[in-house]
Amino acid sequence: MNDLLSSQAKEFLSQPIPQFINGTWINSESGKTTDVIDPSSGSKIATVSSGNAQDVNLAVVTADKAFKSWSALSPAERAQYLNRLADKLESESETLAQLEALDVGKAFVNADGFDIPFGIECVRYYADLAVNADYGKTLDLKDMDARVHRAPYGVCGFIFPWNFPFDLLMWNVIPALAAGNTVVIKPAELTPLTTLYVCKLAEEVGIPAGVINVVVGAGRAVGTPLIEHPKTRRISFTGSSGVGKQIASMCGQRPIPCKLELGGKGAAVVFDDADIDNAVEQLAGAITLNTGQVCCTATRWLIHENIYDQFVEKVTTKLKSTVIGPGIDPKTEMGPVVSQAQQDTVLEYLDKGLTEGAVEVLAGGKVSVDGHDGGYYVAPYLLTGSPNNICFKEEIFGPAAFLVKFKTESEALDLVNSLEYGLANSVFSRDIERCNRVAEQMIAGNSWINAHNVFAYGLPYGGINMSGVGGGVNSPETFYDYLRELTIARPLG
Repeated sequence: MNDLLSSQAKEFLSQPIPQFINGTWINSESGKTTDVIDPSSGSKIATVSSGNAQDVNLAVVTADKAFKSWSALSPAERAQYLNRLADKLESESETLAQLEALDVGKAFVNADGFDIPFGIECVRYYADLAVNADYGKTLDLKDMDARVHRAPYGVCGFIFPWNFPFDLLMWNVIPALAAGNTVVIKPAELTPLTTLYVCKLAEEVGIPAGVINVVVGAGRAVGTPLIEHPKTRRISFTGSSGVGKQIASMCGQRPIPCKLELGGKGAAVVFDDADIDNAVEQLAGAITLNTGQVCCTATRWLIHENIYDQFVEKVTTKLKSTVIGPGIDPKTEMGPVVSQAQQDTVLEYLDKGLTEGAVEVLAGGKVSVDGHDGGYYVAPYLLTGSPNNICFKEEIFGPAAFLVKFKTESEALDLVNSLEYGLANSVFSRDIERCNRVAEQMIAGNSWINAHNVFAYGLPYGGINMSGVGGGVNSPETFYDYLRELTIARPLG
């Protein structure tokens, strides 16, 4: 698939890629490297430097020094830098989409049609918001001149997963930069390429040295020293609930603020008066988007008994027609999962679910793609059975869903709210009053009506319970989350 890549992508991948610290490209202190693997074929895409605690220390100290000058800029001056970056990202959007599809394995049509343009929009959104934000307020107190001043924290550390490298980078790092913070980023070892390419573009548009720093490496080697560094003032982690709990505990020891965007096990409730074709389109799309590797996707489908058979017939037909292939191929609708380990996990869940008594509504599992025998492909599978089944209760992170019939609204809500997750659910019905009533009773950070995976700037997104804490993304609240509040008071008389 090398012939599908732009000349910029080919050049970027042609040599080992160092770390980006203090506006320069440097090899890791240890000299170690990591191979980045194409999940569509199992072959090597590139080689990147693999960092350790010494590299993290250099990055954090560098970011701390850069903070003084970056935070001293006016919001308008920082916005100028960010808008120049957005222009540059836009000019290189095809290359970014290619790198994202190649690295993650996701369909190029999704990376090019949504991920990259939506991430670029994030830069412009927060650049504009920073200029118009409220950096303080006066307090009406008796015999006192008092106010609240909002100021950036300093060095913010970010630890990201592998499923949406570009968008997660934009959604989290850009508001922090716009607010005047500097950043140290640990992308996933599996998928660091678009993050590193963004550094190249940031360098080209003149983002000051030290404002953005990237160290690639394993969690214990890079993530732990980033969290524990005394000059790191905030941590943002996106990933599994289990790791999130560990990071929250580590941040609590210092203590420093910690934002967690964690896993989910989203439910979709489809009532018997729903537009079935729309529900089928939305839910089939939910588990094939990024090959189901989406924390907020709907993987528990609660279908009213009156339309269950009709829904199953339509959705299985839809899923069987999904074009599976290498992500970089423009004809592909669903690529592989990201790694051999993830393929094993998705297949193990299928085996466990069947062992616990689930019935296959749609048989799926490991599949081969002609000419790409080394790829980590999994065909969509649907199971049904008891809600006590492991595949109903646990996050699979693959192209799979568990179907359960229901009779009443209260029964459906009990099923939705039966787990400790609380990220995103959806409800499908032509009765909008019922949709709103049900949406309000769903225990989650997000409830969507007659659609799933709904994102827009200005629409807050975040989780509760085992799905996250400490603020969300994509909204003004995200921006203000990266500003600390300082009260200033003067007694009168």
